[in-house]
Amino acid sequence: MPERIIGIDPGSLRCGYGVIDWQGGRIRLVEHGVIRVQGSGQALPKRLRCIFEQLSAIVGRLGPDEAAVESVFYARNAQSLAKLAQARGVALLALELAGVPVVEYAPRAIKQAVTGRGHATKEQVRYMVSTLLGLQLSPRMYDSSDALAAALCHAFRRLQLPMRSVPKSWKAFLERFPERVLNP
Repeated sequence: MPERIIGIDPGSLRCGYGVIDWQGGRIRLVEHGVIRVQGSGQALPKRLRCIFEQLSAIVGRLGPDEAAVESVFYARNAQSLAKLAQARGVALLALELAGVPVVEYAPRAIKQAVTGRGHATKEQVRYMVSTLLGLQLSPRMYDSSDALAAALCHAFRRLQLPMRSVPKSWKAFLERFPERVLNP
């Protein structure tokens, strides 16, 4: 039976999510998307409630076994960091109330797992997520691709693939890890 993993990229205006099934090293995309809040002019408590309710509905509908959530790393200013931390807390609460165990990953660990480089750009992460899952993700879908990257990171950690050295190019990465490319 496959294990279902939901990845979450929290935010106070957009909260990305991505759900994959993982079974014996094989990964299948289930669903991905972005919870969008009605604009930055809305009061923060209302935005947090919206994120909580929508994420709770998604978790209830898709029934993930585990969750991978990107941890807070930094923000442009203290106020942005506080809002991000609160949105993240709401996401963690929704998962906890649904009984879904949560594993947290630093952004660098997620990038390392998906691209082979801890300092990869958002474009490189989106490209690798698209390649690995056979998707066409538009450049504006960073929240969704970051959430899928978190879920993939968790799945790859379960595979415990050794990373003795970092490939120097995308081609070298794909040659070294052909099992990470999925053909739909």
